[in-house]
Amino acid sequence: MSKIVVLGDGLLGSELVKQTAWEFISRKKDGFDISNYGSYYKFFLEDHDSIAWWKKYDVIVNCIANTNTYSDDKDLHWDINYKSIIKLSDFCSKHNIKLVHISTDYVYTNSVNNASENDVPIHGNNWYSYTKLLGDSYVQLNENNLVLRGTHKQRPFPYNKAWINQIGNFDYVDVMANLIKQLIEKEITGLYNVGTELKTMFNLAGDVTPDFAPMNVPENVSMNINKLKNVIEGNN
Repeated sequence: MSKIVVLGDGLLGSELVKQTAWEFISRKKDGFDISNYGSYYKFFLEDHDSIAWWKKYDVIVNCIANTNTYSDDKDLHWDINYKSIIKLSDFCSKHNIKLVHISTDYVYTNSVNNASENDVPIHGNNWYSYTKLLGDSYVQLNENNLVLRGTHKQRPFPYNKAWINQIGNFDYVDVMANLIKQLIEKEITGLYNVGTELKTMFNLAGDVTPDFAPMNVPENVSMNINKLKNVIEGNN
């Protein structure tokens, strides 16, 4: 059985650990720094007699990202969502560790409707989606890795208003974590869109006031999730 560790203890990372009891490592709990290559050796490998390094984990699930979506801080997005992912991906490849990388449906902003994994993603005019797309691309260079695109929301919905003009396959974090868990346990590799049926944010939120998204928020982040359904339902 594979030994799995989750990086990060944010909304998604915490939910994955809650559902699976997998180990987790984070900056807050352990002082882990995803931008520091030395952290990888400290937390992911065991030093045996200073001769050989043995890996502690077979699978690393990376839930760490700069998710301040509309921040103009280019350097922070660049450092966390791309530069650090290059380091992490290279480290995992070197030590034969599978990397499961959590990405975002925002990479499909301004792409075709109902975008599939084979459609060309087009970044959404912000550093978040641009750097996440770059990170995706690098992780995919190793065919043994897994890249997962989607959006998870806190349950219950934390706001008293919800957008009626944003449509996507997003869902609550417990639902999304369960889908991700199933893909990891099935030892799937490649690129997958992760989500549920198409809906507006207002549809998801339920008993709140309808509102319109600001101009800088993508209205359509819909994805084709047939590939996911085939795996979950055992058709692939």
